[in-house]
Amino acid sequence: MDIAYIPSPSHGVVHLGPIPLRGYAFCIIIGVFVAVWLGNKRWIARGGRPGTVADIAVWAVPFGLVGGRLYHVITDYELYFSDGRNWVDAFKVWQGGLGIWGAIALGAVGAWIGCRRRGIPLPAWADALAPGIVFAQAIGRWGNWFNQELYGKATDVPWALHITSSTDGRVPGYYHPTFLYESLWCVGVGFLVIWADRRFTLGHGRAFALYVAAYCVGRGWIEYMRVDDAHHILGLRLNDWTAMVVFLLAVTYIVVSARLRPGREEVVEPDGDTPDGDAVALDKKADSEADSTADDEADETTDKKSDDKKLDGKNPDAKTDSESDGPAQPKESVEPAESEELVEPEESVEAPRGEAESAKKV
Repeated sequence: MDIAYIPSPSHGVVHLGPIPLRGYAFCIIIGVFVAVWLGNKRWIARGGRPGTVADIAVWAVPFGLVGGRLYHVITDYELYFSDGRNWVDAFKVWQGGLGIWGAIALGAVGAWIGCRRRGIPLPAWADALAPGIVFAQAIGRWGNWFNQELYGKATDVPWALHITSSTDGRVPGYYHPTFLYESLWCVGVGFLVIWADRRFTLGHGRAFALYVAAYCVGRGWIEYMRVDDAHHILGLRLNDWTAMVVFLLAVTYIVVSARLRPGREEVVEPDGDTPDGDAVALDKKADSEADSTADDEADETTDKKSDDKKLDGKNPDAKTDSESDGPAQPKESVEPAESEELVEPEESVEAPRGEAESAKKV
C-alpha cells in the first residue's frame, strides 16, 4: 500500500562545473543573511545605527560556526576518532554536524568582542537579533533534509520522510521528519519573541532569553523522537539534558533581570566615537562641531540683544534727548530770526532816504 510521504533529495550537492553547490551550506548562508537583515531592522527601530548588526555579525558568525562544530565533534567524537574513522572529517563542516548549543555559546563570545569594540551592550544587541537567529535555525534545519539526517522514529503518517540513503548506518524507510518539526517550531518561537517584545517591552537580554527558553521546550520533545546515535544519561539523550539545563538558566535570567533592570534600554548605541569606526567618528565629529557653532552663534545673538537692553536701561534720557532733538531740527534749518535781523537794518536805512526824498519834494 502506497502512502503519502515527503521525498528526500537524491543528492545533497549539485556541481556547477568544478564548483560544488551544497544544499546544507546554502541553508546556513541564507539563514545568516535573514538573521542579519531582520536584526538590522530591529536594531534601527530600537535607536541603533544601520550596519551595526552586520559589523558585529562579522565576529559572531565565525565564532558560532566554530563553536557549533566543536560541540558536535566533542559530543560525537566516535564519528571521527574511533577505529576506521578519519579525523580529517571533523573539519568537513559542509557534510553536516553543527551543534546549536556550541554555536550560540561561542557565537556570543564573538558578539561580545564586536559589541565591546563598538561600545554597545551585548544584551541589547542580542535582543534585536533573537528572532532572526531562530528564523535562521528554521532555515538551517532544511540542510538536514538535503543530507538525509536527523530524522525520527519509523512512522506511516502522511507527512513521513522517505529516507533512501543507506550510508553511515541509515536504513531506508519512512520516518518522522524531525527536521521539519524543529523548523516549524523555530518559526513559531520567532513570532512569539516578536509579539512578546512588543507587548511587554522586553529589554536587557530578556527577549533573547525568551527565545532560548522557548526553543529548549521544543528541542526537548523533538530530540526525544530522534533515532540517530547519541550519548545517553539516565535514559535521556545528552541534548535533552542540555535543553533542560539551558531552559532553567534562561528562565532564571528572565526573572532576575526583570527585577534588577526592568524596562528596556533607553540608549542602545552611544553617540560617542567608536574605536573602529573612523568614518562614523568623523561624521559624528562634524555634526558635533556644526551643532556647537550654531549654539555659539545663537549665544552671541542672545548676548548682543541682552547688552542692548542693558544699555537702554542704564541711559533712559538718551532716548528722550534723541526724541526731543527731532522737533528742534526745524528751528535749525529754518532761520527766520537771522533773516529778520538782516531785513530790519535795511528798512531802517531806507527810512531816512524816504524822509529825505519827501523833504526835497516839500
